[in-house]
Amino acid sequence: MILEEGQVFLINKPLEWTSFDVVKKMRNLIRTKFNLKKIKVGHAGTLDPLATGLLIICVGKFTKKINEYQAQEKEYQATFTLGATRPSHDLETEINQHYATDHINDSLIEEARKKFIGDIMQVPPVYSAVKQNGKRLYEHARNGQEVKIKERLVNIKSFEITQVEIPIIKAKIICSKGTYIRSLAYDFGLSLNSGGYLSELIRTRIGNHKLNNAMSLNEFEDYLNTIE
Repeated sequence: MILEEGQVFLINKPLEWTSFDVVKKMRNLIRTKFNLKKIKVGHAGTLDPLATGLLIICVGKFTKKINEYQAQEKEYQATFTLGATRPSHDLETEINQHYATDHINDSLIEEARKKFIGDIMQVPPVYSAVKQNGKRLYEHARNGQEVKIKERLVNIKSFEITQVEIPIIKAKIICSKGTYIRSLAYDFGLSLNSGGYLSELIRTRIGNHKLNNAMSLNEFEDYLNTIE
């Protein structure tokens, strides 16, 4: 069967779905449609539940290509909200502190932006899937446990500010595997002597694969109905 031999699908991940929710849904659709006991399905790079956009899904023998896709550069459209912080660095948790924004101007934004281009050290968010001491960081966080998180090297190839309407800043970002845009939002807010969190994120590209070529889960189900 064609899917067992291997195929790659570009999926537009819905808001509030985890990446694994998408994998599970697609696996169940394939198993039901073709009466299979099992089929390998995996994603090539997590998107947070509150993010949308491109998710690469590998099926069958093409699951061996997952690491290859994960290593490719990513492109995002991000919205930062300044003047406050949240423990998760996004909308998952409530605001824990407010900051002034009336001092922020174009020159300060440009000065801060330049600090985040090239190789930088970044601390992953405490609410993330990074493993430490055998557990995901979000498991420690949700259990109220404090964990010292190690910095890691990431690369931001491009950080373009596309719109400024304080407290909102929109940006287009091209970066390496392992970069957390939530952490970038938080760190960018600090560089502006304020606070910041990620209020919207869309992944628009992975390597040469673009979001405008992706299908919805409904379109994937329709595709399955075309396979004999």
